[in-house]
Amino acid sequence: MFETLRRRMGLLYPIVCAFGVALLVMTLSRAGLALWQAERVTAADGWMNLLLSGLRVDLSALCYLFILPALLTVLLAGHGRVGRGYLTGLRVFLVVAIWFVVFMELATPSFIVEYDVRPNRLFYEYLKYPQEVFGMLWSGYKLELFIGVIASNLTLWLAWRWSGRWTRNLTLPRWYWRPLLALLVVVLGVAGARSSLGHRPLNPALVAYSTDPLMNDLVLNSAYSMIFAMKQAESEDSAFDYYPDMSHSEIVSRVRQATNVSESDFISDAFPTLASHQASYTGKPKNLVILLQESLGARYVGGLGGLPLTPNLDQLMAEGWNFNRMYATGTRSVRGIEAVTTGFSPTPARAVVKLNDSQRDFFSIADLLKNQGYHTQFIYGGESHFDNMKSFFLGNGFVDMQDFPTFDTLNFEGAWGASDEDLYIKAHQQFTQLHQQGKPFFSLVFTSSNHSPFDYPEGRIEPYNQPAQTRENAAKYSDWALGQFMAKAKASEYWKDTLFVVVADHDSRTYGDKLVPINHFRIPAVIVGDGVEAKQDHRLTSQVDLAPTLLSMMGISGDHPMIGHDLTQDVPKHKLRAMMQFYKNFAWMNDDNEVVIYTPEHAARGYRYDAESAQLTPVALPQPMLRTALANALWGSLAYYQGLYPGVDKQSRVAQRAEQGGAGKGRSAP
Repeated sequence: MFETLRRRMGLLYPIVCAFGVALLVMTLSRAGLALWQAERVTAADGWMNLLLSGLRVDLSALCYLFILPALLTVLLAGHGRVGRGYLTGLRVFLVVAIWFVVFMELATPSFIVEYDVRPNRLFYEYLKYPQEVFGMLWSGYKLELFIGVIASNLTLWLAWRWSGRWTRNLTLPRWYWRPLLALLVVVLGVAGARSSLGHRPLNPALVAYSTDPLMNDLVLNSAYSMIFAMKQAESEDSAFDYYPDMSHSEIVSRVRQATNVSESDFISDAFPTLASHQASYTGKPKNLVILLQESLGARYVGGLGGLPLTPNLDQLMAEGWNFNRMYATGTRSVRGIEAVTTGFSPTPARAVVKLNDSQRDFFSIADLLKNQGYHTQFIYGGESHFDNMKSFFLGNGFVDMQDFPTFDTLNFEGAWGASDEDLYIKAHQQFTQLHQQGKPFFSLVFTSSNHSPFDYPEGRIEPYNQPAQTRENAAKYSDWALGQFMAKAKASEYWKDTLFVVVADHDSRTYGDKLVPINHFRIPAVIVGDGVEAKQDHRLTSQVDLAPTLLSMMGISGDHPMIGHDLTQDVPKHKLRAMMQFYKNFAWMNDDNEVVIYTPEHAARGYRYDAESAQLTPVALPQPMLRTALANALWGSLAYYQGLYPGVDKQSRVAQRAEQGGAGKGRSAP
């Protein structure tokens, strides 16, 4: 059979063989993943979609992969020196191609366990940080590493042997047939790669069929999923590429109307959301400490009805201003950092922490506070360059990076650096020193112990479950460390002058069979400090509301472009909302738990969210709500690409130019 195929395929025999091996790997992997997730596949009625659409995606991906080597093989392969040299290079390419396909599918189960999707942009972004990633893998994924190394080496060995057989004794066509074969290869390759007669070639949106994101991802293969994500990242993504269109003037108008800011307080023609904000607190301005908790969703917080893992946080929630219905804007730490430090609304693109045009002159509360005489710092147990945090922070108002290299002795060092108890010891030392120096300060303290592989020192907690290194035990340890810090803070001299907020960056493993799994976006958030009254706030709130609220409570008045609500003020019920970005899907939920969801290339969908069952029931929603949700889904991309979210210096430069040009303050949008 193989010899018959060799004769009929001629020069293309090696390409056809490698194509077949890769297709078999992708098919078997998808079948295995589908059986693993059989319950969700059945619930989505997805077996036929996985089979047919999955084959379509695989054929398209492999056409992209092999079209160029197939063309070059038809034109160059032969028995002469050049032809033999080319065939050697082809062997190398085929080996690497097959290894890449196998490697990506091997990496898929662990990635799904962590993120509930196939490898995507997160996968290759983490590869930029080999020290942190290898440390995490070595600590928590030794078996997976072992399997990966063995399988990779076996794949390379087998592929090299097979490629030698495939490239021997090839039947060469006469020279005048080669141009025709080349043309046929191009036509078939392009047709297979496009896999569509429509205006756009095949893309994930065209084969999406379910409201469960993982089901849509299983249709893909992991090589295609990651490379498509890399291609999309080149253009930094824009909401305008995915959601229905809307005029810029309507976007600005609806975004401003959705805020709790009077129209007369908007002060700039150039920056449509820039407004004057008056603080509710009029005493001596306070310090601010944001204790950003890694991966602490509401389901791990006893005080929010979750697991009994956080007695110290639960106590703070009883003592301070607790937000019972706070929702994160996204599913990654940089998205949480984006929300709490800049108040920027989420987009389908990467968080602004990682985008090129937001590395300077982009608004952050650190920038605002630095210009008001505050010492601004970031305290982190790991390397601050991770996820581009250091570059973004230093370019936008932070002046002091207290990361792992600045730590002295440690009680425990994990895969991500200093433990949370060491982090808080460092924070307490810093706050004490700054207070003694009489410097007002803002500090963002970012924990990391509650992150895979869940390293923490023995003897601190009674494990909640076994084995010791679980997410639940890491969350319990992190809470223990928080309790140790808060006891010191309450007894310190800086306590009376400092406002503290404990808030999660996002939930862990945000997943589910919904377009947006809203229950996995609920997070804890509580403000504590001297003079902060205890109260339970049941209003719907978003991470983007925290920064305006904290500035108001600190006594910091000023101009800023944030659209979040100052929750110290009465906010009309119809303006309460949460916005959530789940990969390319955007959700807008109001205080009545009515939800608008926008997905790529689809019209708005309306739902009613049941917080008890976490179910989304389709309902018809009024057009004004759909339009307001769309405006806010588009606003972030509009603001980023047109530079409408200015830092303090940029505000000043533009205002000076306006004055020199004789222009007064206006309230019209660009």
